Formats: sequence, structure tokens, C-alpha cells
Amino acid sequence: GIVLEKGRLGEIYNIGGFNEETNINIVKLIIDTISRIMKNEVEYRKILKTDLENINYNLITYVQDRLGHDARYAIDPSKIVKELGWYSETPFVIGIERTIRWYLDNQEWLESVTSGDYQKYYEEMYKR
Repeated sequence: GIVLEKGRLGEIYNIGGFNEETNINIVKLIIDTISRIMKNEVEYRKILKTDLENINYNLITYVQDRLGHDARYAIDPSKIVKELGWYSETPFVIGIERTIRWYLDNQEWLESVTSGDYQKYYEEMYKR
């Protein structure tokens, strides 16, 4: 991409969308997005194998903060914008929905990761 083509050797460029949000608000956005998709698109209810009313904020489990835990993760992309002219073309809310849909549409891959098969493959491929 643009960093390889135009970036200065040895420089670090943060890639972000100039949007900051708390972790809890992002979790709520994900739940709201999945709920809306399931409500409007019946085929996804079959994929998730759950009822629409089960997709709500009760899925959130609050835990005690650990040392160094951030309430939000902020990325300052001003350097990549200034030096390379890069900017995010996809608004955060649209990107989250596209990401959710990718996972919904790729259940076989997701199952291989959550079952441990992916870890076994990784370990086999990168044996020392």
C-alpha cells in the first residue's frame, strides 16, 4: 500500500479514522448491529442459531479492570495524513458492519479458529 510506496524507511505510521469511542460503546454498537441484521435479514438468524431477543446488552459481562487496561484505544493518524495523504475511506460504523457480516458469512473459517484447528495448523506450519 501507500506506506510501502511513499513512506520513509524506518518510520512508523498509525492508521486510523479520527474516531475515538469508549470500549463499552463499541461493544454496544456491535450488539445493536447484529440485532439489526438479524431483525432485517432472516437468513442470519439461522447462521447464529439464536433468537433475536437473545441479542441484547445482557451479553455484556463487566469485569474488574486489570492494570493498564484502557477504557478506549486512540490512534493518532495525523502523520500518515500529513506525510502520505492517506485517510480512511470507510466510516467506522460501516466498517464494523462489514466486519460483522464477514464473520457471519464465513462461519466455516470461524469454526476452524474457535475449535482449535487453526492453532494446530499454525503450530504445524511454524515449528522451530
